[in-house]
Amino acid sequence: MSSSSHLTDAQWTTRKLLAWMGAAFTKKDLDSPRLLAELLMAHVVGCDRLKLYMDPDRPASPLERESLRDLVSRALQHEPVQYLVGEAWFFGLPFKVDRRVLIPRPCTETIVEHVLQHHRATHGPSQAESAARGEGVLLADVCTGSGAIAIALLKNLPGARGVASDVSASALDVARENAVRHGVNERLDLLCGDLLAPLRDFAPTAADGSADYLVSNPPYIPDTEWPGQVDLNVRDHEPHLALRGGPDGLNCARPLLEHGPALLKPGGLILIEVATSRVGEATALAEANPLLKAVRVLKDHEGLDRVVLGTRA
Repeated sequence: MSSSSHLTDAQWTTRKLLAWMGAAFTKKDLDSPRLLAELLMAHVVGCDRLKLYMDPDRPASPLERESLRDLVSRALQHEPVQYLVGEAWFFGLPFKVDRRVLIPRPCTETIVEHVLQHHRATHGPSQAESAARGEGVLLADVCTGSGAIAIALLKNLPGARGVASDVSASALDVARENAVRHGVNERLDLLCGDLLAPLRDFAPTAADGSADYLVSNPPYIPDTEWPGQVDLNVRDHEPHLALRGGPDGLNCARPLLEHGPALLKPGGLILIEVATSRVGEATALAEANPLLKAVRVLKDHEGLDRVVLGTRA
């Protein structure tokens, strides 16, 4: 969309702009280039993404084109589009995001999908409707960040309750806004503290075990992978506190797998997202815990080993 473009002002339609942005992002090898283009276009126009396709031949105004030019330039310099528009999508839901929190990724949806599948499998058609809605279920989400995992689960289990913790008070401010936005704030307690510590002090998840699910997407990038294997848009813009997992990437996953199962009911599940390169070590930690059985690894949408799963014995 340079000033020398052969297109006239009236020809810069939504369709053409999406194609132009998608091509630019693809050339720069950004993840999900079409989605990024839609997010920017919807943000500038002031509509939801679906509406873009209801009027694809709408010409953009000069102000809209100028705004897009600036945003696309920043995105091509590896500034995350989700931060530029203040929103990211996770499990079909929009979440406020900014530099205080990690941008939720599709790979983390594996945790939400499995919890919902497990709950439905254990509360089939013959069960009371209240059970199928998650009545009485307690979820614990550690390192909650934007609150995406806990909130997505509570939206799909309208009878469940949740407790979520994070060491960052500013991250919890974002999670609180998202909980209000999605109408689950009355069912979600947000606690500030390091890993499991605030949950142990919270009555419904006392150490005798009363949680049905303990889930976490903790910081897990190993120090050895940080310099050369992490994309610039992640390394230069997202909070390091939510990303870096120490020398072996297990600084947070290790205590969660060693001490987290004590918070679960018998039959409850623990699901921890880890670096694919550290799945073996994380699985060994889970298998060494006498409180866990049926330890296995779940693959994410790209077929990568991503989540270590165990059942409280």
